[in-house]
Amino acid sequence: MERSLRAARVATYVYFVLCGTLMGAWVVHIPAVEARVGISHAALGGLLVLLGLGAFGGMQAAGRLTDRLGARTVVPASGALCAASLVLPALAPNPWTLAGALLVFGFANGCLDVSMNAHAVHVEKAYGRPVMSGFHATFSVGGVLAAGAAAAATAAGAGPVATLAVLGALGLATALLTARALLPDASAAEAAEATEAAEPDGETTEAPMPADSGKVRRQIRIFAVLALMVMLCEGAANDWSALHLKDVLGTPASTAAFAYGAFAAAMTTGRLLADRVVTRHGPTAVLRYGAATAAVGITIAALAPWVWAAFLGWALFGLGLSGCVPQLFSAAGHADPAAAGANVSRVAGLGYLGMLAGPAVIGWLTHFTALNRTFLLLTLMCATTAAAAGVLRTTAAPGGPAAGLAPTDNRLPADAA
Repeated sequence: MERSLRAARVATYVYFVLCGTLMGAWVVHIPAVEARVGISHAALGGLLVLLGLGAFGGMQAAGRLTDRLGARTVVPASGALCAASLVLPALAPNPWTLAGALLVFGFANGCLDVSMNAHAVHVEKAYGRPVMSGFHATFSVGGVLAAGAAAAATAAGAGPVATLAVLGALGLATALLTARALLPDASAAEAAEATEAAEPDGETTEAPMPADSGKVRRQIRIFAVLALMVMLCEGAANDWSALHLKDVLGTPASTAAFAYGAFAAAMTTGRLLADRVVTRHGPTAVLRYGAATAAVGITIAALAPWVWAAFLGWALFGLGLSGCVPQLFSAAGHADPAAAGANVSRVAGLGYLGMLAGPAVIGWLTHFTALNRTFLLLTLMCATTAAAAGVLRTTAAPGGPAAGLAPTDNRLPADAA
């Protein structure tokens, strides 16, 4: 049992890395695709909206399919579709075909995103302790791998079509070969648990009461709104951190790039450590104090008159945000295990819209005030998230003092891989 559970956890890591690698491979080739199709930055921006809409649609579809068919079926299928569609944007000869390619790739990426998070919830439940943040950290690792692969391919003289085709083929093989290690579908797992729960005289123990659907829906709405605010902050950092140092503090572009580097490095580090913090202090504390730290960090960045202070602010912003989204996704999945996929898709879908909207909201506000002052909106969102963090106390997430759960028989040792 422990060996198969460890294998399932490793497989989940693989799919998170795969998702990050495929998305990262597309991102680093955006300039080449733009030049091939011959479109302006404005036209590209409109087409990228289609990528987001496709991802949102894929998230909603995958949530229902995962609950109906099981993550063991949907995750590898989504990974295979995402890998197979990676090369399509590079093959597009005109804006119309590029639009279709981005819709397909976005849809597949959204399916993979939600289904692998739903499976991560099942793995976390089986472990009986927090492991979700570690999965999200490996998504960032995938982006680093994609950047390295693209740089090596460019140095070797390979074009975007060849590079994306090779990465897609490797991703397709990875998605299919890793499927065997995933946990059994929820229905099979529940049947096994029911058998193990049988009493010596053949009678089974009383089944757990179903979740209060009205209460769960209210919780999911709150989680989704909090995810929207947190991921809007992430999206704003992705697009505006470097421009902040360049335009507001007057640093060279090479120096300004380190603002996003500080944010991303701190976020990845925070996610690698967050599971241990959740185990000791609970998800509520991670969300509350993480969001509060992010609020302090973005305020420092917004008001900083010196470059080093701005770097510190962006790093604190990334560190604070790092554990927030994983706790919200985990809480959504555990609120009603029978509908984990659908609930994760609702929270992830609205959060993803927030990430897409973040850059646009900040850009719109710059018509009325200076760029650094617009970041105070992010301060407000982080402070609101910190104030609302108590909602996680009502969710039966595994592990951590705030979860209120005793150790179970299927719980692995804290140092298990």
